[in-house]
Amino acid sequence: MTYHTVNWNINEDEFDEYVWDKATTQFWLDTRVPISHDLGDWRALSTDEKQVINKVVGGLVLLDTLQSEEGVNVMREDARTRKEVGVINNFLMMESIHAKSYGTILSSLNDQQTIDATYHWMNNNPRMQYKVERINNIYQHGDNLQKKAASVFLEGILYYSNFFTPLWYRGRNQLANLSEIIKLVIRDESVHGTYLGYKFQQAFHELGTAEQASFRKWMDELLADLLDNEFKFAEAVYAPLGQAIVTDVKQFVRYNANKAMNNMGFEAIFKHAAIEDINPIVMNGISTETANHDFFSQVGAGYLMGDAEVMTDDDYDF
Repeated sequence: MTYHTVNWNINEDEFDEYVWDKATTQFWLDTRVPISHDLGDWRALSTDEKQVINKVVGGLVLLDTLQSEEGVNVMREDARTRKEVGVINNFLMMESIHAKSYGTILSSLNDQQTIDATYHWMNNNPRMQYKVERINNIYQHGDNLQKKAASVFLEGILYYSNFFTPLWYRGRNQLANLSEIIKLVIRDESVHGTYLGYKFQQAFHELGTAEQASFRKWMDELLADLLDNEFKFAEAVYAPLGQAIVTDVKQFVRYNANKAMNNMGFEAIFKHAAIEDINPIVMNGISTETANHDFFSQVGAGYLMGDAEVMTDDDYDF
């Protein structure tokens, strides 16, 4: 068997190269964002607030561990082009960076006993374990389309109940560096979700009408199950912050479910879940411009290997 080189001068799908350029210019590392500078804000929070933040960040560690160890790997098996493999390799590295970044957040703000307790809670929380097992079962046994749908749902929906809290605090001008990491992750995930949604659409449109209907039935059932679990998770985790926050988290999840469906070429599934229906504090947290961080000490959400770039709503809505 002759093994052929990948030739980046051949244009199999121009979107591959566009996403490669977008993803590589967005490269960042958690070590460049000084989470410890948030300790003043952190110490002013109540015990309930700290526990909620630790739980949602711990949840992100678990989800990105799954994505870095299993989820991205299985996407390579069904790559349609050689360049797509390169793009997926970039996604894999960034998912590992995301997982490490959440660990950096926890270790920068907590003592070791609290960190250990957070990981133990997340590794044994029934709601978190349910969604991880549900998604990973598809990664291990699903077909091409099922794996892509599961990945888009994980990165485009299930992350967002955990993203809500840091963005909410950022919108109130608190925990600036913690939220910078979350905004960097969101910027990456918006690229991942759009790209995999595009690849999903290519394969989905090759199916016959009956096959499309059968897949849509499977997908709708999966999404309903995941959302039911997600809303119950939000109710349990966010209860200490009050029912109003629980309601806002659920709405944020619905909004991102609509975006995930759009990425795969489908209509939104929730009415009254547009961007104007999201808690304005959270949207302010997303759109807050990056701080004046210098190259050697702090890095804002627009970090591009030394170039400062403000993060805008367009970054979130890739």
